[in-house]
Amino acid sequence: MRIRKISKRSLANSASEPWVDSTRRVYCEGAYAFVPVKEGWPADGEIPNRRPYDGPGYQRMGDTLLLHGAAPTEEQLAALIAWEDPSCVLHAAAHEGVMRKPKTAVLYGEPHEVTFREAGIIYTLDPSQVMFSQGNRGEKLRLRSLIKPGERIADMFAGIGYFTLSAALSGGNIHAAEINPVSFAYLLKNIQANGLEEKITPELGDCREKLTGVYDRILMGHFDAPEFLKHALEHAETGTVLHIHGVGDRKNAIEGSLEGAGYRYIISEHKVKKYAGRLWHSVWDVKLL
Repeated sequence: MRIRKISKRSLANSASEPWVDSTRRVYCEGAYAFVPVKEGWPADGEIPNRRPYDGPGYQRMGDTLLLHGAAPTEEQLAALIAWEDPSCVLHAAAHEGVMRKPKTAVLYGEPHEVTFREAGIIYTLDPSQVMFSQGNRGEKLRLRSLIKPGERIADMFAGIGYFTLSAALSGGNIHAAEINPVSFAYLLKNIQANGLEEKITPELGDCREKLTGVYDRILMGHFDAPEFLKHALEHAETGTVLHIHGVGDRKNAIEGSLEGAGYRYIISEHKVKKYAGRLWHSVWDVKLL
């Protein structure tokens, strides 16, 4: 591949230059970027064509990469670093407990805060300290399409604002509870960054103790949500819609709680993403009748 060697700092300014071959990927190493050059334009030299990275899947947040599932081999990690040029690579083995603390290993670089935009929303977080799943993007967009302006909404597991921010952008008035103080600090930061202070009331603590009154919609974005359903129903009435997340087949458990509380209901399942093996992360939409 014919290239020009430039500093990484000047990479953004060179993107619109007529000599840049935008059909090929820029290669970065250290402080330099090796930019592909179109035929007919002078080049500084040639480097071998790189093979696309084909190792374990990952998600990019700012300049940090996060891998899930099996840890990569040394060769796969080296290929990923060469392909993406991150400042940090983390491997998340699991998220532990109600507080959803990530169990992470640092594979490259130093963990740090990152800021990025997803679907028009600004997020800041340290992926070594709190969880974030880009696989939930479609569910966030679906939620936006369902919410009507002025709805009173509870988010029982607000985290850093995964669903809270999307719901507020749709015009809902959100009561957001989060038990993890680290996640809560990022929630406050993200509310401010997106200018949603007037739409969101955040509270640090156990959602079972923080909910008040009755809500039009209750967001339950936690894999243990079915176990919290009886508490959510204490703040629901006819017409309330609940979005209950879980892994595997949780429909029977959800229906048992609803019927035990004496509710008639309409329930539908929406698959969010593959979780492990044949298991799916799903969300059950429930409307109380």
